[in-house]
Amino acid sequence: MPAVDRSEINPAYQWDLSHICPTVQAWEDLMSRLPPYIYGLRNISGTLGTSAEAMKAGLDRIFKVRQVVETAYIYAMLLSSGDNSDPQNQMMSQRALSWTTALEEAVAFMPPQILAMEEEKLEEFLKDPAMEEYRHFIENIRRTGKHTLSEDNERILALLSEAAATPSETADMFSDVDLTFPDVVTASGSQLPVTHATFGVLREDRDRCVRQQAFEQYLGAYRSFENTLATLYGGSIKLDAFKARVRNYSGSIDAALDADNVPVAVYENLIETVRSYLPYMKRYLELRRKALGVEKLHMFDLYVPLVPERNEEVSFDQAKEMVLRAVRPFGEEYLGIIRRAFDERWIDVYENRGKSAGAFSCGVYGVHPYVLLNFAGRLEDAFTLAHELGHSLHSCFSDASQSYVNHEYSIMVAEVASTVNEIMLCRSLLENSTGLARASLLNRLLEGFRTTVFRQTLFAEFEMEAHRMYESGEPVTAKTLNALYHRLNAIYYPGVELDPVTDVEWARIPHFYRPFYVYQYATGYCSAVSIAESVLNGSGAESYLDFLRMGGSRYPLDELKEAGVDLEDPGSLKSALDVFAQTVSELQELWN
Repeated sequence: MPAVDRSEINPAYQWDLSHICPTVQAWEDLMSRLPPYIYGLRNISGTLGTSAEAMKAGLDRIFKVRQVVETAYIYAMLLSSGDNSDPQNQMMSQRALSWTTALEEAVAFMPPQILAMEEEKLEEFLKDPAMEEYRHFIENIRRTGKHTLSEDNERILALLSEAAATPSETADMFSDVDLTFPDVVTASGSQLPVTHATFGVLREDRDRCVRQQAFEQYLGAYRSFENTLATLYGGSIKLDAFKARVRNYSGSIDAALDADNVPVAVYENLIETVRSYLPYMKRYLELRRKALGVEKLHMFDLYVPLVPERNEEVSFDQAKEMVLRAVRPFGEEYLGIIRRAFDERWIDVYENRGKSAGAFSCGVYGVHPYVLLNFAGRLEDAFTLAHELGHSLHSCFSDASQSYVNHEYSIMVAEVASTVNEIMLCRSLLENSTGLARASLLNRLLEGFRTTVFRQTLFAEFEMEAHRMYESGEPVTAKTLNALYHRLNAIYYPGVELDPVTDVEWARIPHFYRPFYVYQYATGYCSAVSIAESVLNGSGAESYLDFLRMGGSRYPLDELKEAGVDLEDPGSLKSALDVFAQTVSELQELWN
C-alpha cells in the first residue's frame, strides 16, 4: 500500500503526545518560559565552588532547566517525526533545537569551573550525602578533564553545535522528504511503489526480478545524488575530526568512544573477532545460494527468507501478543509496563507521508517513552516492535530508579536491552517448532547475526576507515567511499556477487552521522545472546532488571559486567558467535 496522509491514520494507532504537552499552545507557553530559565543559569557561574550546598543548588537548577528544555525539544521532535513535511512541525523542531544550543552555551562554564577546583576541596564536597547523585557525573568530568577547554572555548563549541547538525539534518530531510523512488514493475506489468518501508518488503520478495529491481530503484536513487551525499557525509567527518582535535584527542574514534570510557581496543577487538568467524559466514552464504537455487548469490538475494513464509500477514495485534508471550520470563512488572505502552498510545504504528523512516524509541523523563514504527504487517515488524520496546522498558526502569542526572543510559547498553527482547522473541517462537517452521526461525536467528553483528561490524569498519581516510589527508569523495564500501562488502560477504549499485549503500545509513555509534549494535547483540540465555535458563531475570535500573549511574562496560558480560574479554564475543556457528550447522543438517 502506498503511504497515506497522516490524517487518514486511525488515531488509535498514533502516539498520544498530549502526555508531554496537552496542546501545541501548551508547548508554546512552555517555550515562552525558556529564555529566563536558560539565561538565568549564567548567574550560577562562579558559585559552584563556594560550598557543597551551593554546588548542589546550582547543579539542581541546571538539571531542572535541562529537563524542561529536553522535554520541549522531544515534543517538537516527535511531532515532526510523525510528519516531517508539515512546515509548522519543521519550524517547531528548529525552534526547540535552537534552545538546546542556547542551554549548552549558558552552562558551558560548568565543567571548566568544576575542574578548576582543588581536588581535596571537591572530594570534601562529595562526602556530603546530598551530593551523592552527582558523584558519577562529577567524576566523569574529572576523568575527561584534559579534553575540556576553557570556559570561553566551551561556549564557542556550544554555539557551533546547531550549525554542526546541518549535514545530518540535510541528509535526513533529503532522504525522508525530498527523495523519491521509481516503481518496481512485476512480470505481469503491475507497479509496486518503492518507499523506505516497502523496500524492506520488496527485498524479501520470492520473485528475484522484483527484489533485484527494488535494489536498483532504491539504491539507484541514492546513486543519482552520490556526490551531494558524499559531500554531506564528508562534512560530518570533518566536524568529527575538528571536535576531536580541539579537545586534544588523537582521532575521531578516540573522542567518540571516550564519552563512555570505552577503550578503542574494544572496537578493534570486535572487528578482529567478527572477521575470524567469516568462514562460518561463507558456509551460511553458500547454504543460502543452494537453497535459493541460484548460480551466483547477489546482495539482493540476502534478505529473502530461505523458507517461504505462509501467505498471511502479521497484524499489529498479533505482534503485540507475540511480544507479551516472549517476555513473560522477565516477570509481571515488565509485562505491566508493556501493556501500558499498548493501552496508553505510546506507539506510532503505521507509515504515512513525511513520517521519519525506520523505527526508534525516545524516552521522556517524568512522562514515559514513545516508539515510532513503520509497521508493514510482516514478522520482521514484530521483531522491530520487540526491539524498540526493549529500549522503552530500559527507559522506564531507569527513570523509576535514577534521578534525572543519572537516568540517561549510554547507547552501548541500550542496544543490549533492545536486542535481548529480539532474542527472547526468537527463542519463544522456536519453542516446539519443527521442520520448515524451525528452519525458518533458525534462518531468522542467523539473519539477526548477519545483519546486527556482521553487517554492523562492517559499518563500524567503514566508519573507522572513512575517518582515518580524512585524517590521513586522503580525499573523502563518492569515488573513495564507494571503493571502500565495495572492498568491505567483498570481505564480509565472501562469494557474493557485488553489483555496482550496492557500492553506494553507505549513503542511506543515517547512523553514520552519529560517529562510531553502530558498533554498539554488534556488541549489544552479542551481549544480549548471553543475557537471554541466562534468563531462559532461569537464573538471570532479576539481575537483568537490576541492570536496566542502573540507567547511566555507571560506565557501560561496568554495567555489562554486572550483567555477566565482559566486552574487554574476546571470549564474551566468541561465546555469542559460537551460537552463530552452531546455528549454521543445525540449519545445514535440517536442510539436508
